[in-house]
Amino acid sequence: MEFRVSHALLNKLSCAAIVATSVALIFLSTTHPRTFCSTPHHHHRLPASSRSSLLRFPRSSCEARRRDVLSPDRRAERLRSTREWRRRVDSLASLFRSLASRGLLRNSSRALCVSAGAGHEVAALSEGTGLADVTGVEIVDSPPLVSRADPHNLPFFDSVFDFAFSARLADALFPARFVKEMERTVRPGGVLVVTLERPCSGETMGAVKLLFGKSEVVSITNATLVGVDVVEIVFRKKMHP
Repeated sequence: MEFRVSHALLNKLSCAAIVATSVALIFLSTTHPRTFCSTPHHHHRLPASSRSSLLRFPRSSCEARRRDVLSPDRRAERLRSTREWRRRVDSLASLFRSLASRGLLRNSSRALCVSAGAGHEVAALSEGTGLADVTGVEIVDSPPLVSRADPHNLPFFDSVFDFAFSARLADALFPARFVKEMERTVRPGGVLVVTLERPCSGETMGAVKLLFGKSEVVSITNATLVGVDVVEIVFRKKMHP
């Protein structure tokens, strides 16, 4: 008798659990996900001046889900509209104008920027010195200014550029290969320029000169790029290496 009562009780509990689970599943399936969005209450207690600084961030989980994903072109356009972008471009343009004033760079020059990053050097050469033919390459492309290419294996024929520039020789995985490719793509008599952060030891300077075995040093000048002290080394590729 006791066994029969317990069995009946278990059946009732099982039926109740099944009914409760079914109701919960129906509720979840018919409820829009936005129902579970939550808005932080502490934002409403902030002064108006403080709340305005939060407008650039999502105010709730729903708003975060609605944010549009920027295309690469749109992200690049936004980057080029910042003050930091303009500051970097203007600083590099000043360096290139100095080279032009010394006859080392002309409007007709075909220029190559190796490891050009987001394209500051490319923009500075185009805008600051009026060059019409400027090519920028980097491991990761940044259209429309910088194309994807390995700086250690440049996809260009020999002697096709008049001028080559890089501010990232110190970051190269294989400096000898990096320089060899720069020299290979610049014509005899062409100009190659690299910058290194200061202080720069005599040993480092000597090593850089040895890397540019097919070129001769034109000048070594201290300069400032975007607030950073650098040494600018200008080479001219030998006519008969």
